[in-house]
Amino acid sequence: MSEERSLNFIEDIIERDLKEGRVKSILTRFPPEPNGYLHIGHAKSICLNFGLGIKYGGKTNLRFDDTNPVTEETEYVESIKADVRWLGFEWANEFYASDYFEQLYGYAEKLIERGLAYVDDSTSEEIAEQKGTPTQPGRRNNYAERTPEENLQLFREMRAGTYPDGSKVLRIKGDMSSPNMLMRDPIIYRIKHAHHHRTGDAWCIYPMYDFAHGQSDSIEGITHSICTLEFVPHRELYDWLIEKLEIFPSRQYEFARLNMTYTVMSKRKLLQLVNEGNVESWDDPRMPTISGMRRRGYTAKSIRDFCDRIGVAKRENLIDLGLLEFFVREDLNKTALRRMAVLDPVKLIITNYEENKYELLPSENNPEMPEKGERMLHFGRELWIEREDFMEEASKKWFRLAPGSVVRLKSAYIVRCTGFEKDESGKLTTVMAEYIPESKSGSDTSGIHAKGTIHWISAPHAVTAEVRLYDRLFRVEDPSSEEGDFKSYINPDSLQIISKAYMEPDLLSAVPGVPYQFLRKGYFVLDSVHSKENHLVFNRTVTLKDTWAKEAKKG
Repeated sequence: MSEERSLNFIEDIIERDLKEGRVKSILTRFPPEPNGYLHIGHAKSICLNFGLGIKYGGKTNLRFDDTNPVTEETEYVESIKADVRWLGFEWANEFYASDYFEQLYGYAEKLIERGLAYVDDSTSEEIAEQKGTPTQPGRRNNYAERTPEENLQLFREMRAGTYPDGSKVLRIKGDMSSPNMLMRDPIIYRIKHAHHHRTGDAWCIYPMYDFAHGQSDSIEGITHSICTLEFVPHRELYDWLIEKLEIFPSRQYEFARLNMTYTVMSKRKLLQLVNEGNVESWDDPRMPTISGMRRRGYTAKSIRDFCDRIGVAKRENLIDLGLLEFFVREDLNKTALRRMAVLDPVKLIITNYEENKYELLPSENNPEMPEKGERMLHFGRELWIEREDFMEEASKKWFRLAPGSVVRLKSAYIVRCTGFEKDESGKLTTVMAEYIPESKSGSDTSGIHAKGTIHWISAPHAVTAEVRLYDRLFRVEDPSSEEGDFKSYINPDSLQIISKAYMEPDLLSAVPGVPYQFLRKGYFVLDSVHSKENHLVFNRTVTLKDTWAKEAKKG
């Protein structure tokens, strides 16, 4: 039985709110901006918001924060919906901040009428200078003296398209001496003559995040608005706007965002990697995006388990990528079908096995799941084995093939190495061996004990495939904290392509998303982009063991 987890601080808040009757039921939301693909950090927020809704019998909305038409695209909207569903969640309602543009505009006019907002003609540089510094108060300009009637007329003219981009903004009359710089007359509307992916050209003024976010929460009746820690300074404005507008009192709570080793979590930096060709696309299997992890073969369950394990905290820290890989291995070990694939092939000839003769030998599909049954493997005179499974001069602890040594072929026979051949350059081409007929797996009466077991493929029955060995995208733990361009720390060995590997023939029917364990090699999945009917491409999801941890210990 698993150990019962104690409540995190957000669950404590929710349970108190329910007990004290502040809310009858909870309603959370996941509010991504559709300006890129979601990454593993977003997965933590998805699992948290949807998980709370499920745990406490509430609901969760999916709301797209589409207030910046310049960076947002329908492609991103569709990818976000696909990612949330793939992770195993379904939203109660699908909303867009743009659904509320008219209502938000009305809120802005309400603030103007109450003397709480004004139209400012200052440049962005002037506004920044007027805000002061953390140790010096800011100062208002003369535009703040405009009357509500004048501001209302100017704001309506802004909406009508009278003014060019950047010529005017709408600001709140906050507190220019506040220690919270965000409260020093923040901008809540700007002019952008840009085509919006949903509203087209209906609007040329757009609300800023700080104005759209809290009011959208309130319009929907969100009870617990859960954000990451960088939004702590924004909470004061969030509450101020709700109070002044006298609307439903949604409340904001903050938790530590997910930072993970050997990658970057900034959408801006991820976009750089894509645009500058450092990776293939947003769903490149080396990317920390959910779509990249899905294409690589990570499972939704492993990501949910990982998010549950790291928990919800109030302090930022750096999570080891190895922990996520642990959960991936743990899940795939239980679910992945076992298959044999030879990535660096050398011919093995069983010299005492009759030519043109074959037999079918059973091999289990997954020892963790006996109900998955067995498959039949062709065995004959000529096989493919891994080059690394032969050593010309064996060391004392070598338990694989070497002249005179014995080894078991997985699910088949014990063989004794009798010789080998090399080409003119000295490269190994062929290994010769004799099999022991009485040593068949499952009915071994030979009395011979082979300390090692290796995998193999029947040469005449093998199918060929391309194999892509993916590794960590960066060679340092925290590339964002290093000096210089973060891209200079990209791991040059993050992708190794094996153009011709040999595999079991039933892998011809492999489909993307179905995991396999290639015995002794790791976990693999058919690539959803490059695989074609006559050209199989398999991605390595993760190695069987954490090789990075081993290398770190050596260092």
